[in-house]
Amino acid sequence: MFSGKNILLGVTGGIAAYKTASLVRLFKKSGANVKVVMTPDSKEFITPLTLSTLSENPVYSQFSSKETGEWNNHVELALWADLFIIAPATANTIAKMTSGLCDNLLLATYLSAKCPVFVAPAMDLDMHKHPTTNNNLKKLILNGNIIIEAQEGELASGLVGKGRMEEPEGIVTQISNYLKEELPLARKTVLVTAGPTYEQIDPVRFIGNNSSGKMGYELAEKANKLGANVILVSGPTHLTISNSISKLEVRSAKEMYDVVHNNAKNADIIIMAAAVSDYTPKQQQDKKIKKNNDNLQIELESTQDILASVGKIVSDKQILVGFALETNNEQANAKEKLIRKKLDFIVLNSLNDEGAGFGYDTNKISIIDKNNKVEEYELKSKSEVASDIFNKIISLLK
Repeated sequence: MFSGKNILLGVTGGIAAYKTASLVRLFKKSGANVKVVMTPDSKEFITPLTLSTLSENPVYSQFSSKETGEWNNHVELALWADLFIIAPATANTIAKMTSGLCDNLLLATYLSAKCPVFVAPAMDLDMHKHPTTNNNLKKLILNGNIIIEAQEGELASGLVGKGRMEEPEGIVTQISNYLKEELPLARKTVLVTAGPTYEQIDPVRFIGNNSSGKMGYELAEKANKLGANVILVSGPTHLTISNSISKLEVRSAKEMYDVVHNNAKNADIIIMAAAVSDYTPKQQQDKKIKKNNDNLQIELESTQDILASVGKIVSDKQILVGFALETNNEQANAKEKLIRKKLDFIVLNSLNDEGAGFGYDTNKISIIDKNNKVEEYELKSKSEVASDIFNKIISLLK
């Protein structure tokens, strides 16, 4: 969510300023570029050296540098920022922001900002309760600022009540949620299946396939970055996924069938990227099968067709996407599957294409929709392929 974003952090003179070290680290770990502007009083609570080291940028607190005489241009700082967070925001700074006072670099930068501004108040209980403070916070909201509410707890004075600055993790979460609302899949739920299924023969052996799950995992990550609430139903794989994605682990086709059907009705978009086993042993042995002779016969039966079963229950308001991995008559087989399973579109890839199929970090796909439109793509990374697939989904939502 924050990768590549320019984040300007304004720090004012309150005891909660010590928390900004953690806040800077969280933004940096999320891939953001961070610069810090401090009021002169804030340096009594945390040193510029600390925040400069963590942000990997100079810290700004004066209109000009005493050492070099260089001008710290507040307009350039404000225009550089994609997001401006003032944390902690003291009652004094909040009052100045509402009245347009401009007696330090932070306030001058604030008045020049064109990006979203988030304000995290921090002050003692009675200061926070005071009608003046409440009126000032309302004015900030009317002026387009976003308030990150102060929390209840023990305060520096020893009193217990509302006034504690929101914890750094909470600030990051709230800003992340705000950014998600601006994304094309905000308030959408995306269900993705990924990986293989394993059908047990006995306690130590199974029938499976070579699916790594990479394509499904890339789709889940892309949906997450586009602002969706993501549910990933994953067969056995060693891949990891972002913590913000709900991952439901399954092993067999039957388990995947049950989990998908438990979640499908609440999903706006369903992408069935898993390589589900077509057959499962009719009888699973309780004990390991011993090698007593050269021949072993295992009777198989069909697994439930998850994609076809979902196609029967989805509404016109839901988007259903399937995958086809073919070795011959690729388009003809994919089009037949598209119609039979009632898909909005199908993603076709061929094992005949070099760099496509199981195990690769790349894929070469064609997208065929229910209007029989075929879009062919070059060999790309699976991350780029996921973008192409979601571009198609977003076009259908429009």
